[in-house]
Amino acid sequence: MRINFEINAESRKDQGKGASRRLRLAGKVPAIIYGGSGEPAALALSHQKLLLLIDNEKFYSTIVSVDVEGKKQPAIVKDVQMHPAKNAIVHVDLQRVLEDQPIRLHLPIHFLNEASSPGVKLQGGTVSHMRTDIEISCLPKDLPEALEVDMGAMSLNDTVKLSDLKLPAGVTIPELAHGHDAPVVVIHAPRVEVEEPVAAEAAAAAAPAAAKAAPAKAAAAPAKAAPAKK
Repeated sequence: MRINFEINAESRKDQGKGASRRLRLAGKVPAIIYGGSGEPAALALSHQKLLLLIDNEKFYSTIVSVDVEGKKQPAIVKDVQMHPAKNAIVHVDLQRVLEDQPIRLHLPIHFLNEASSPGVKLQGGTVSHMRTDIEISCLPKDLPEALEVDMGAMSLNDTVKLSDLKLPAGVTIPELAHGHDAPVVVIHAPRVEVEEPVAAEAAAAAAPAAAKAAPAKAAAAPAKAAPAKK
């Protein structure tokens, strides 16, 4: 089982909004760890150390070691709740990992050879990334760090779907088991702005009417009186 990160944690007994507020004021983040063969346990994590970890995409797609006062247990990060207005972590959810039990988590997608694909380089196509991560299921020993999509042979109007992905041995995509074969990336023709036909027709119809109205207005206008001779 590959471990890439280690998190030091403290057990906490006090729970509720007041207890969580005190933790945050002390530079700690309330967290919970659950699953596996143990009962859910409330933890307190270092906010400063977590801020350094959450910027790394591998933190969310690999197994971490949670050291609870000297007792280490492998886990995966299930959720990191951020403050809506500040760069602050509000809460963290962790799930224990057992070697013989499959885990489900989202892996990032790395798109390779995008700029050199025929659809982009030769045909001027535009790339649309429909997915940037995908939920997978596998045993901990089979967990990859990311999934790769090689776009080197993609042409204009080509689409790569979930079923087209090359998965490592032991890795499955739960969505496919439910018949949901969603697109992952598409190369399509760049959009060209075309004048709305309705607006164009209306402008064309209005032009002759405006031309006819101009002489009529001129004829209807009263002639100016000549200045009186002295």
